[in-house]
Amino acid sequence: MNTAALPSSDNEKLSFWTKLAYGSGDLGTAIAAGLRAFFLLIFFTDVARLDPAMAGMILLINRIWDAFNDPFVGWLSDRTVTRWGRRRPWIFAGALPFGLTFFLLWVVPPFSPTGLFFYYVIISLLLDTAYTVVNVPYTALTPELTKDYDERTSLNSYRFAFSVGGALVSAVLHPIIVSSAPDPRTGYLISGLVWAVVCTVPCYIVFFAIRERPQAIEHQAGDSIPLTAQIRIALANRPYRFVIGLYLASWLALQLVSAVLVYYLTYYMGTPERIPITLLAVQGTSFIFLFVWTAVSRRYDKRLVYMVGATLWLIVQLGLYFIRPGQDALVLPLAALAGAGVAVAYLVPWAMLPDVVDLDELETGQRREGVFYGFMVLLQKAGIAIAIYLVGRALATAGYVTPTDAVPVPTQPESALQAIRFFIGPAPAAILAGSLLLALLYPITRTRHRQILDSLAARRAALPPPLAAPAGD
Repeated sequence: MNTAALPSSDNEKLSFWTKLAYGSGDLGTAIAAGLRAFFLLIFFTDVARLDPAMAGMILLINRIWDAFNDPFVGWLSDRTVTRWGRRRPWIFAGALPFGLTFFLLWVVPPFSPTGLFFYYVIISLLLDTAYTVVNVPYTALTPELTKDYDERTSLNSYRFAFSVGGALVSAVLHPIIVSSAPDPRTGYLISGLVWAVVCTVPCYIVFFAIRERPQAIEHQAGDSIPLTAQIRIALANRPYRFVIGLYLASWLALQLVSAVLVYYLTYYMGTPERIPITLLAVQGTSFIFLFVWTAVSRRYDKRLVYMVGATLWLIVQLGLYFIRPGQDALVLPLAALAGAGVAVAYLVPWAMLPDVVDLDELETGQRREGVFYGFMVLLQKAGIAIAIYLVGRALATAGYVTPTDAVPVPTQPESALQAIRFFIGPAPAAILAGSLLLALLYPITRTRHRQILDSLAARRAALPPPLAAPAGD
């Protein structure tokens, strides 16, 4: 049995190696999400040469599918019974399809625009299915590794260190790889292959290096409540509604900025060569502040941490709106400050979610991590899709000029430039303002969570001792 990453049944503190192994599992999905957020729309419009509205529609179709498959996979993983636990077999099975479909997303086959539209719809549906099979069970592992309030925040800081680090490295290197190729189509093909391989490996690290707590394995038989009833129960959980609202708002704001940033630098500021360094500033600061906010959250409630970071982020986005072409020196420091705020969107909602799962167990007697986490992954992908759809539709309506071989960087009309500015400033700022209210009203404080755990411990102490956990790998 592999014991290197096995948490003790008597101690909810996790070893460095457990956190490191778990954290590495978010590397692949973060790279996939990050590259799609920053570059997929401009790949569709400027490389595959699709109409912006058609490009946005591809992602909107996928979200309809995700509305079903994310909670469904979470529900299935709750009910999975194997010698390897509930979650890890899903991660193992989805790894190769995930990498393959991610590569195929960046291929431009010799089809007509209609043919390309259907090709990307099919590939995107397959990719999102594989992404779900890997990511929903992976994220649902968090409450199964530890019950400790602060350890869960620490565990998520490792996870998002890999997440932000992966998004950082891939976002910086991707345009360099593309520009070093003889043409953009070849560059995207090569880059897609490189990152597809990188995305696949971490899935196997998690499978072989992580094991759930024995107490968590005791729940792996699941329950007989139908999926639709479990969804109703999850949405009836008041703190959960705050968490998913907070996450959707912050993630939608992040994805709006991500989807339009390359357009902003290329067409409004006229500095496409500054794309890698700007992304480095945002993601690099996010990486550092994951650990800063984690340290702060050990003294203060998670909701206060979110409010401070989101307020800073809101101010920065408004600042980017008022910058004018030629004021290039202001972009980089503002991007770095934005990263400090972006870090709370990665860290805080996911650190809140295990506490909600504990409350649900106290109220219902069931552990349904898969259902709760399935909705969170759905919201994550919905944020990307909604942002790309909105930006694509707005650009099409505003008269965006699609590049051609003769004019690879066309001059955009003022209406398109105004649409780009709107999505870099007022739109995300308004969404973040709404998220601040949700954070203020979130009801599970540090004290309340301690009460929940004490009540669960008292209930378990009154039950007969459970059967021994199944033998390990």
